[in-house]
Amino acid sequence: MTEQAMSEENSSSEEKQKIADNYWRANLRLMGWLLVIWFAVSYGCGILFVDQLDEIRIGGFKLGFWFAQQGSIYVFVALIFFYVWKMNKIDREFDLDE
Repeated sequence: MTEQAMSEENSSSEEKQKIADNYWRANLRLMGWLLVIWFAVSYGCGILFVDQLDEIRIGGFKLGFWFAQQGSIYVFVALIFFYVWKMNKIDREFDLDE
């Protein structure tokens, strides 16, 4: 193998590693924000802000109770769908889509 071919191979390898690092960084950033939202809804709305939310009623139930029992689950499922949609978009951005 010539010196030029080895240099091109190293450059290509470095470029692939840079793309992989950026892809992983985008994935971790998305996961971090989704976990913050999930925590805020499940812990914040279900426990911390329950007294303020209990002033509002949905279907005869206090909103704080609703978030503790149902709302955080609905938000979690919505976050899963959002994650799939956003990761497909990130995959296309990094040319990793199927």
